[in-house]
Amino acid sequence: MISRRKFLEVSGLTALTLSGAAKLFSSTLDLQANQDKKLEHLLKNIKPLDNEDYANRLEKAARLISEQKVGAFFVEPGPSLQYFTGVNWWRSERTFGAVLIPGRLPVWVCSKFEEERAREMIPVEQEIRTWEENESPFQLIKTILSDYGQNKILAIEPSTRAFILYGIKKEAPEIEIVDGSYVSNNCRGIKTEKEILYLEAANRITKLAYRQAFQKLKEGLWPEELADLIRQEHRKFGISGSGGPSFGQNSAFPHGSRKVRPLHYGDVVLVDGGGQVQGYNSDVTRSLVFGQPTDQMRKVWEIVKKAQSAALKACRPGVACEEVDRAARRVIEEAGYGPGYKYFLHRLGHGIGLEGHEYPYLVQGNKLKIQPGMTFSNEPGIYIYGQFGIRIEDCMVVTEDGARILGGLEAVSIDQPFADN
Repeated sequence: MISRRKFLEVSGLTALTLSGAAKLFSSTLDLQANQDKKLEHLLKNIKPLDNEDYANRLEKAARLISEQKVGAFFVEPGPSLQYFTGVNWWRSERTFGAVLIPGRLPVWVCSKFEEERAREMIPVEQEIRTWEENESPFQLIKTILSDYGQNKILAIEPSTRAFILYGIKKEAPEIEIVDGSYVSNNCRGIKTEKEILYLEAANRITKLAYRQAFQKLKEGLWPEELADLIRQEHRKFGISGSGGPSFGQNSAFPHGSRKVRPLHYGDVVLVDGGGQVQGYNSDVTRSLVFGQPTDQMRKVWEIVKKAQSAALKACRPGVACEEVDRAARRVIEEAGYGPGYKYFLHRLGHGIGLEGHEYPYLVQGNKLKIQPGMTFSNEPGIYIYGQFGIRIEDCMVVTEDGARILGGLEAVSIDQPFADN
């Protein structure tokens, strides 16, 4: 296996880091510093991924590939390719990707006419094998596995498109193709301290953006107008971000209704959205009322908050993912909003990182044991069609002995969607 030191010596990955975002943060700190000292501290400590980060990721991937007893691991463009190599390429009908093999730097498959563009992103020490328009990329994958692989078993990153899978099966039937989620999930599912810092900052920024935008609620405001205010507030912190608002009866639709309506006094306002820091996502939902909440709204909000707190308390190393979902669902059912998915319509949460929704999931039937460094959304809800819906969502990170909320600023009450710190 290639050593991390050797990788660092030959790699040119420094050019692939996302330093631009860090510079942008520093230029916006003065604008926002007086608003939030904790965020100022977080952003000053943001450091882009560097050679050592990618070396560690490839080293772990190589170890997992060997444990899976496969010859190589193929990754096409998407979050996993970005995770392992720093290369952000687009998906098209032309097969492009990296073959990860224990003991070697990545070997790339690329169409010939894109080679020079690819070389702008890929370190010179890493091999690129090209195919002309009248040739097959699947033959290249076959020869790479034959030349360097330990055997003829190829693990495929789970989001790989079907035409690539079937292309390899057709042109190289001697290759055994297996699910590569063991490699990608066990790498991406456990976040490092640097990744957690990105997530911490992203979640805090989104909450601060919401807080500012909520101060501008007014009668007759349309959801897209509130969404634009939220985008503007994210931009003040130097990142892109968004929020999907639903008003009144539409808040009972977990992802909104197509029947858009403006804001009226007494409406529940439910907003779900997020932003990105260094490519890592936040995901935050808040439910409040424009005007005076009814007793039922207050009651439902308190039940949902209690469910979220129960899930946070249950989330700790060694506990099955389904048990965290169950902890929240039990609270809601015991309050009379059950059984099962009758009012709490969806799973409790999903993993979060380079994708807004990613492995692993807090859902009934998932017996995966939680580990430190895993990150999840924690988003219980109660939805009453024809009336309103309430959801409270914060992301959390698993620690050595429990879990904590990312970004702080937890919901306090239906009248106070954010704590003071």
